[in-house]
Amino acid sequence: MWRLRKVRHKAGGHGGSLEDIRLKRREHEKALRQARRDRQLVSKRLLLNEDEQQQEVSMDTNPGEQDMVSLFHKLQHSGPKKEAHLKTLSKSLRDPSAQLTFIKQENSMHLLVSFLTGTNAQCRLQAVRCLHELSHSLHPNVTPACLPATPYLLTYLSGQSTKFTELCLYTLGNLCPDSDVVKEKLLAQGIIPALTNCIENQTHNVAVVEAVGFTLSQLLQANDAAEKIIPIVLASSLPSHLLSVLNPGPNFSLGSAIECAWCLHYLTCSVVDNRALLAHGALLQCSSLLVSLGDAVTKGNKEDGMELLVCPLLRCVGNLLSSCPAEDLSSQVSDDRLVVALCALLQAYFKTQPALGRESAWVLNNLTAHSSVSCSALLTLNLVPGLIELLPFSQGINTMILRVLANIAHKNKEFCVQLARLGLLSALCATLKMANQEMVTLSLDILFMLVVSNTQVGEEFVRQGGLSLLEAIQYNSEGEMRRRAIYLLEHHL
Repeated sequence: MWRLRKVRHKAGGHGGSLEDIRLKRREHEKALRQARRDRQLVSKRLLLNEDEQQQEVSMDTNPGEQDMVSLFHKLQHSGPKKEAHLKTLSKSLRDPSAQLTFIKQENSMHLLVSFLTGTNAQCRLQAVRCLHELSHSLHPNVTPACLPATPYLLTYLSGQSTKFTELCLYTLGNLCPDSDVVKEKLLAQGIIPALTNCIENQTHNVAVVEAVGFTLSQLLQANDAAEKIIPIVLASSLPSHLLSVLNPGPNFSLGSAIECAWCLHYLTCSVVDNRALLAHGALLQCSSLLVSLGDAVTKGNKEDGMELLVCPLLRCVGNLLSSCPAEDLSSQVSDDRLVVALCALLQAYFKTQPALGRESAWVLNNLTAHSSVSCSALLTLNLVPGLIELLPFSQGINTMILRVLANIAHKNKEFCVQLARLGLLSALCATLKMANQEMVTLSLDILFMLVVSNTQVGEEFVRQGGLSLLEAIQYNSEGEMRRRAIYLLEHHL
């Protein structure tokens, strides 16, 4: 009922003002999706050498400018110690001032590229480590300085060495968000086909798949991604590969799944029409994994970091549900199992991580918007009392739960009677007293549907002292609340 797009309402005598309510609900959902779309999660990753410990890294002394210049000259003259000098350089480049000193040296990047493209495998590895350290810089001048190396980094994505490929991927991922010039260059150099080829060839290498997901997610968060990047991604086989990572089988990797789920989230919230992703089975795959996670949570198994996967999956499913035609919904999701999983996630996270609880309620709202089966499941599986118990909680959770209850009430009169029997009337008496205007307005909307469904429901509401609550609201300064209360008092109570 309250879903953003393609929401169908029953015809009925609900009064002319309800059309305005519907429009406002749709605008509200549109704003929510826009907020998700605008929320950026660009970050940088730094891979440590295998032989290093974090504490040792933090204790490294910062090189002086003369030390960096001297090291650069040693590298220029090559010699048998070039590998050792490159290793020293990669460690030195962790210092921001050393990074600036290095890129200011004439032909410094070309020198690194010569080692990167040389025949010595160890020198190539150390050269890409140097580039990786530079890519982690926050200074705006460093990223553009790395441009001469990007074609070679892309070429090496088809290599066989996992560590080398990982370094290339994370270096490219770090460079993506810093500069529009760099991003445009990478797109022109074919970063999307290179990533596609890489994940196709390294499907069973979870470390590389995770790195591909990270790099792609960095690209997908660009402000112009919807126009310049996403169409290329959707036209490739990347969506299918991203979805295959979400298969909860024996080779499942949490890290890879997290990165790929975020990629899918950026795709779903940046595209108005998600038919291409629906055709790939995105809703079915994402909701199936969400069901598995809900089952795990129900059994008390909350793996460390699981919430980092739950969040993008919830957003994917919520956005895809908004694009899925009602007649196709039954073939895309298992209503009963998904409803149970969403309620389990909501109950598991509403206290410790309210944002995840709110996301779970939001997806439940989108699912119940035009699915009578999911509404019926909430009633028959006795999940509604658990939702009603959460109405006192704020953080946006209670408003979403009221929307879910409104969706159920809107489906048919029998559902309204069942909601009243489950104690919703007394809960509404409490929410009508709240200071939150949205909560009160939603409560009035639900109350209207309940009392219209059956005269006994209205009589029970009066017996519970609801009449005085409406009489108080009819003098409220907020016009929408006041008009709803007056309409109920004059026509139905």
